[in-house]
Amino acid sequence: MPNHALRLASLVFGLSASSLAGAYELFLDNPPLPEVLTATRLHQAPAAVPGSISVIDRQLIQASGARELTELLRLVPGMLVIPEGSATNVNYHGGLGAGARRLQVLVDGRSVYRPALAQVDWVDIPVALEDIERIEVFRGPNTVSYGANALLGVINIITQKPSDSQGSRLSYTTGKRGIEDWYARQGFGWENGAMRVSLSGFDHDRFDLDRRGNDFPDSQRLSRFNLRANHELNSQHSFDWQLALKDGINQEPNYELITGDALFKNHATHEDAAIVAAQAPRTEIQARDYAASLRWNLDLSPHHSLSVLGAAQHWERLQEWRACFETGLSAPAYSCGLINKNSRETRYDLEIQDILSLSDNLRIISGAGYRHDAVDSETFFNGSRSKDIVRLFGQFEWYMNRHWLLQGGAMYEDDSMIGDSLSPRLALNYLFYPGHGLRVVYSEAVRSPDMFEEAADWQFYIRDLTPAIMGQTAMYYPARSKVSGGLAQERIISRELGYNGHFSSLGLHLDLRLFNEDITDLITHWPEIGNFSPGNDDRLSFKGWEAEGDWRLGLRDRLRLSYAYIEFEATHHYDSELTPRHSGSLSWLRDWSRGWNSGLTYLGANSLNTLRFERVDLHVAKRLQVGSTQTTLSGTWQQRLDDNHLGGRNTNYRQRHVFWLSAGLEI
Repeated sequence: MPNHALRLASLVFGLSASSLAGAYELFLDNPPLPEVLTATRLHQAPAAVPGSISVIDRQLIQASGARELTELLRLVPGMLVIPEGSATNVNYHGGLGAGARRLQVLVDGRSVYRPALAQVDWVDIPVALEDIERIEVFRGPNTVSYGANALLGVINIITQKPSDSQGSRLSYTTGKRGIEDWYARQGFGWENGAMRVSLSGFDHDRFDLDRRGNDFPDSQRLSRFNLRANHELNSQHSFDWQLALKDGINQEPNYELITGDALFKNHATHEDAAIVAAQAPRTEIQARDYAASLRWNLDLSPHHSLSVLGAAQHWERLQEWRACFETGLSAPAYSCGLINKNSRETRYDLEIQDILSLSDNLRIISGAGYRHDAVDSETFFNGSRSKDIVRLFGQFEWYMNRHWLLQGGAMYEDDSMIGDSLSPRLALNYLFYPGHGLRVVYSEAVRSPDMFEEAADWQFYIRDLTPAIMGQTAMYYPARSKVSGGLAQERIISRELGYNGHFSSLGLHLDLRLFNEDITDLITHWPEIGNFSPGNDDRLSFKGWEAEGDWRLGLRDRLRLSYAYIEFEATHHYDSELTPRHSGSLSWLRDWSRGWNSGLTYLGANSLNTLRFERVDLHVAKRLQVGSTQTTLSGTWQQRLDDNHLGGRNTNYRQRHVFWLSAGLEI
């Protein structure tokens, strides 16, 4: 990170430290802050959380001007956002970007992590930014609360309650790089409930050029439908149900003709070389997502509550194209046929959660869950695979006195494909003043190998061969990867020291985290057909510190700082290339009065894929109120300060800036 950003970070935290030492009154009469939920599933004050949580609230979402969820996550300390073609990977602290498989991602408590191919398709998540109330990011292992895949953290996307999004809203966005978005919402209520229905569209061309300077086809076009409803039967019973649909197209590039004779003799070491497409410069992935959930909340008494969550999800990724390759035979010299990378994944979830307050000082949360994951893919699995996961979890929160808070718990999981595991956590918080707490946390967590790592049978079946090869019009391509299975779970041991505090008279909120994390039995790989045999051979260790500050200077200005310093040791070079030592962001939000407001953000990392990344974002908006109708006009400009590709070598732009304009109407 450049020196000017570091100097500003030192100034902000130096001011807070000197104020802490010399102004005792800063600690007094702190008003309660909004509680967070993601750490333990219990509503807690930020200073009482057994770890670090970043909250991206509604004001920050709007002031950033962001169009994508991943852009908001750049504001979180230590979070890395790495584009890869039409996809985007999000990683905490570092490691192989294409294997960003160690974060649990939730939408209102429902996991959107794809079970078979270990992916979170960020753009394809069927939720519009306009529907999001806040994003809570728990930074650190949290398998104890959410099970395997929460190895490095949890991202919980919390949408607005229907009762808070009444009326009508329309908006349209257009800009460079093919940007064209739209959003429509209708919210209405009745005596004991409310409902919100939204439709939205998203359209852009992403990157311009590949590594050779040719056009890079990676456009994304999608439409979304989202419905959320709340209904209270009486003072004890309430229901929250949701339905989400998404349909769209993601482009992927194809590659030039490569001599097939070498492929037949030596087999391919990369899918790009194994299957070539001379007839089509690009292919399209038809991406469809379906999700439905129902949560029943039962308040048995003021001290005892129960909830039951049922969810069903389905992911479809359909991709078929005509590929040509040299046969290595004298006749025919080459042949063309239809191949596909289709996959269909399904998940069913059932979870019961119980919260019991045994006294004013002791709360216990416990529960059980069952999950069924299934996948069907001729290409990746030569058929179908499935597994079942059973979970038992429990945590306690014990205020030993007004200053000391002890928290602990564990998650037991039995995975029918991998085996069982136990993930514990123990934390001690010292609340030396209201709104201020020191913490020490020890936790262990696991990540279960996904179905592809454990049970892949990866081979392309070619149909409709023209001309036929030795009389055959269908055949398997000779490059194949069939893994042997038997992988162990990745395991992390994490030790953390931290501080969380709110200075009400300054309007300043701080969070500091010192960490030491060691991941063993690491599964690091870049999937290559013909050369794919994942193993638990690697190790990755992180240590360093993170800081986050949110400073509200009066009623009009807000400064927000995030910074991460990371030292690491990795046994695989893939894990070293995408781990910057310095990264962070600095934002200034300003209300200029008369309906004008702005957001200015600096983003930086000293080494992302061995290259520097720096960008400045500016968002300016004007609100006009006429009666009950509010019109909002806004513009967003993103300016790269470096001239490097971003993530992979194919992620290049013709120009270092992009802008878009938006108009919205709310009644």
